[in-house]
Amino acid sequence: MQDSGAMERLMAGEPAIRWHTMRDLANAAADEVAAERSRVAREGVGAAILARQDADGAWRSEGNPAWLTTLFTLQLLRMAGVDPAAPEVRNALALAEKNLRWSDFSCGWDLRAPEFGGNGFFDGEVEPCINGGVLAFGSYFGRPSARLAERLMKEQLADGGWNCEAPEKSSVSSFHTTICVLEGLAEYERAAGGSREVAEARKRGGEYLLERSLFRRRSTGETIDPKFLEFAFPPRYRYDVLRALDYFRATAANRDARMEEAVRVIERKRTANGWWLLDAGYDEALTVSTGEAVGDASRWNTLRAMRVLQWYRRSV
Repeated sequence: MQDSGAMERLMAGEPAIRWHTMRDLANAAADEVAAERSRVAREGVGAAILARQDADGAWRSEGNPAWLTTLFTLQLLRMAGVDPAAPEVRNALALAEKNLRWSDFSCGWDLRAPEFGGNGFFDGEVEPCINGGVLAFGSYFGRPSARLAERLMKEQLADGGWNCEAPEKSSVSSFHTTICVLEGLAEYERAAGGSREVAEARKRGGEYLLERSLFRRRSTGETIDPKFLEFAFPPRYRYDVLRALDYFRATAANRDARMEEAVRVIERKRTANGWWLLDAGYDEALTVSTGEAVGDASRWNTLRAMRVLQWYRRSV
């Protein structure tokens, strides 16, 4: 049963949260959802992001390289669920696609090498955690890169996950990198159509997380990192169990008993008044703020937690 008070609070204000609430929790009519979604490009966080794009197609914030701010800003725009067909969005993404090349950014790697050939921004660069995010928003905004998807699948490790430090520094996967790549491959499937190769890569990556109950060491059963149990928004490249379960929900995964402990973590973190707090916020290098402070009630976390619990409990 839905908490009517929490639903009312989610429906107050930010259209990016309202339309997700209508679709994921309220089962609103498709035309009503679409009408609310259309507001994201004109109001709230979505409109604020679009208004801050520079003339060359990048986004910039003080003290941060342009590639980093552009990366995280486009990730947030995807999370807001802005309609890719909105004229404002089409224009913004076309400008970025036309002008931005990784080789033009001072990002610490020589991306002028023939392997990259001056990659456009939606074709990615070196690290799979970054490339997973690029594949996710590139696919969402109608620019799925088969070249990038293939690169990521080739970089999958023997244990099923991914790691930005492989193969030189590590042969084991990272939860952080793995969730970034899984989200990217899922968006790629939606945009480009399914394939056996992508489905298998996602299955293996999901198993990497599930074999560890989404937050425990496989060898000892200990919690890998207490921060995996802290819910952040926007998460950027960081992993937590709410983000993992929201990925499984969004991909219509089957309920799995190995998710149960992480689901109980979400249930325990619900406050007496029906909210979930913002445990951590990684909004540096962003052009806009979500308007939520660490330690306060979070509409974004409440939305995501409620839809995860609804999906999981209904599939029992």
